[in-house]
Amino acid sequence: MTSDVPAVLSTVRLLERIARDWPEPVSSGVLIEELGLNRSTCYNILGTLQRAGWTTSRDGWSLGPRLLAMARLSEDWMTEIVQQELDALSQQIRFIAFAVQPQGKNAYSVLAKGDRGKGVRITVGIGDTFPFSAPAIMRAFHAWSDPAEVDRLIGQYAVEAFTPETVTAPAALHEVLKGTREQGYAESIREYDLGQSGVAAPVFDAQGRVSMVVCSLAFASELNESNVDHYGALIRECGLRITERTGGTTETAD
Repeated sequence: MTSDVPAVLSTVRLLERIARDWPEPVSSGVLIEELGLNRSTCYNILGTLQRAGWTTSRDGWSLGPRLLAMARLSEDWMTEIVQQELDALSQQIRFIAFAVQPQGKNAYSVLAKGDRGKGVRITVGIGDTFPFSAPAIMRAFHAWSDPAEVDRLIGQYAVEAFTPETVTAPAALHEVLKGTREQGYAESIREYDLGQSGVAAPVFDAQGRVSMVVCSLAFASELNESNVDHYGALIRECGLRITERTGGTTETAD
């Protein structure tokens, strides 16, 4: 009769304990104490799992992107995670935060939103749609695409000049997309509406493809050149948290 391998058994127990509290992280101290593991053994196993993508450490230990991808998150879990992050983001920035996904090839639809602001503000509704070339959204979706594919889509659906500020020239647009990749978020200052500004950041799937985009809209008097970097960084981090929690990766598959 074969016997259990201690290291494998400890690994299973660690993953089961982390999964019990998921998506909340579990501290190393709790894992060591509750499971009765040797501290060094615990850290060695967790480190190995982290390098394999099966665990991740952010304020404690959580299930990692590779394991979550293998488990194929249910749609309900995905929706709950997105909603949690949007609510937290909206509370932090005091503007509406929402997520959009492609609707066909030439539009995007709102699938979730967090709206914790007060007073007069810009808002959107679930199911609302934006056109293909809505500046911040389009850039967040396509900055990580092959340039030839971007040119094909632009040729097919065109880039609309919503305002005199909208970047429409292909060469200039490619420069904007390059900047979006470098900073991790897209910005649209008075380009969609002269009275509005927007910021958007990608959420990546398990293959490193952009699957949805996290966005925020505000009046241009509240969101503009003076503070877009601040809000852009917050929205970028929200997109990365959703990516991590849903089993996505920022590494493009070969």
